[in-house]
Amino acid sequence: MTNLAAIEVLTDKICLRSEVSSRIARLVRPLVFTNGVFDLLHRGHVMYLAQARALGASLLVALNTDASARRLGKGPDRPLNNENDRALVLAALASTSLVTWFDEDTPLQLVAQIEPDILVKGGDYDMSRLAEARLVESCGGRSLALPFVDGYSTSALMQKIRSHSD
Repeated sequence: MTNLAAIEVLTDKICLRSEVSSRIARLVRPLVFTNGVFDLLHRGHVMYLAQARALGASLLVALNTDASARRLGKGPDRPLNNENDRALVLAALASTSLVTWFDEDTPLQLVAQIEPDILVKGGDYDMSRLAEARLVESCGGRSLALPFVDGYSTSALMQKIRSHSD
């Protein structure tokens, strides 16, 4: 496979927000949805995404755009990788069926648009407090928080990198 062919395979799993409804229509259900920044991909992310995918037949990952990620207050240098690079890395994972972006502070509008069967978040979320979880459940779907893989976080990884560069 040439480099160009490999890139085409990966970019076929990435879609613009305006295309997400038509692209989801081609995915096998049940559809699992998750979202996040996924800035420095690590073992915790990969395990989380594999577990999310195992809950259904397809997994849609919605990335915070760079602007949305900056509004989360993770630090002035975040995200380290731009939204297109983050999307390509996620598209390379076998667990991911489709990748798109959202620019809002929460993915509520996107969740309303796609109506996933299952909404998954990381273990630090109280699902009862998320409007998108209540929306999915009101449509007959389910929502759950998956436990973190101990010892893995982007913030801890960044701190480790910084301490070794001093």
